[in-house]
Amino acid sequence: MKARLRRPAALLAGSLIPLSLLIGPPASAAPAAPLADAFTRAAATYEVPRDLLVTLAYAETHLDGHDGAPSASGGYGVMHLVSNPTTHTLEQAAKLTGQPLPALKADDAANITGGAAVLRAHADALGLDATARKDAGKWYTAVAEYGNASSPEVARLYADTVYDLLATGVRAATPDGETVTVTAQAVQPDRGDYAKARDLDRTFAAAAVDYPSAHWAPANSGNYAVSSRPSGDVIDRIVIHVTQGSYAGTISWFQNPAAQVSAHYVVRSSDGDVTQMVREKNRAFHAGSFNRRSVGIEHEGYVDNASWFTDAMYRSSAALTRNIADRYGIPKDRAHIVGHHQVPGTDHTDPGPNWNWTKYMQFVTGNSGGGGTNPHTAQSVCGSGYTVIDSAALGTAGTAYLLYNNANGNNCVATIKKSSLGTATATTAYLEVQGKTRITDSGSFTYYAGPVRAAAAGKCVKWGGKAGSSTYNSPFEHCG
Repeated sequence: MKARLRRPAALLAGSLIPLSLLIGPPASAAPAAPLADAFTRAAATYEVPRDLLVTLAYAETHLDGHDGAPSASGGYGVMHLVSNPTTHTLEQAAKLTGQPLPALKADDAANITGGAAVLRAHADALGLDATARKDAGKWYTAVAEYGNASSPEVARLYADTVYDLLATGVRAATPDGETVTVTAQAVQPDRGDYAKARDLDRTFAAAAVDYPSAHWAPANSGNYAVSSRPSGDVIDRIVIHVTQGSYAGTISWFQNPAAQVSAHYVVRSSDGDVTQMVREKNRAFHAGSFNRRSVGIEHEGYVDNASWFTDAMYRSSAALTRNIADRYGIPKDRAHIVGHHQVPGTDHTDPGPNWNWTKYMQFVTGNSGGGGTNPHTAQSVCGSGYTVIDSAALGTAGTAYLLYNNANGNNCVATIKKSSLGTATATTAYLEVQGKTRITDSGSFTYYAGPVRAAAAGKCVKWGGKAGSSTYNSPFEHCG
């Protein structure tokens, strides 16, 4: 026997009242968070610390998959899965997850799953057991390997960037308007063999660089042409580029013989750190018809994402450009300081519409409202998360600053010059944690000495610096 259908109570005068009116609106539904959910699922599936996975992705792409378009080095998606002649993490992710290549390139969730799988594969190769996998600090070597760096020092730079971000936290807005966060947390990275690698954030090689504030990481010799500029070719242009990739990734790519490209300098987004990769006398392969006559400066980031173009980057790059222009007599105007897109015959669009030329040229010419002030601050030199806790004037020549990072327990010292700006003069910054060896950065610098960083939680420190003829040396203080 058929069951009798009960007449709906809402059937009145021959009309049905919409169900939504009967049950009312949903009770404060949580906003959709597809990217955050994808990170959570992938982290759980492959037993990767979720916050570490997000931070690695942020360091690579600022959580922007660029609609499946590749980076300069052939990396795809939020996790920058790479497919180029020497690196095949995209194909590795396909094998590990069973996901097709098109999905791994363009679908954020699939790409995040692929990145987590590759990172876990590195952890397995290192022998991390279930207990070790729960400690984000134990993943340091796996993170370094994930970056596919060209050398141990670049691998360390890559991993240190990820762990520095983990210490300061991440709050990123995705292209779709979702906000993904990582809470700042103190993690002690276990660097393993990478502890022996040269620290590109600290080591200067003054004899090897043309710009005294730059680090030195040479490009592969096949990616530039040995020359004798300016006696051979006049240098009369400075070309501004955007890397379409991360800082460490770009340095590594220029060291890869498969790249066939390079630039003289690379500038980091977060703090304006500068690495020189080709001597100015040589011709970097960066701007086609302008290679013979120009110096090329690459800036970390992507042309379609303005979040990479920080004030620290603009100021640092402008100081570099000003220094180059002064040494070669290049006019500081837009006819001589040009974007890659302005080079005759190029098909490139960088630095793109998000690059603020007005602000940049104001910093280059010193007309930004600050007169002849130093474009760098102690915070921009030491990096995000550091706060000034003490300072000492070095006569009229500069100021030494002591900073502290609550998230990771590190101190940092930077000496910021006030006079002879743009001219290399003797400048020093040092930091000594009680019971440890003093760390010193000393040389002929144009704008600052430092950063000198050291873990000092619960310890007393001595700190100081020198600029001009003035020196400051503190006692052991700021204990704990």
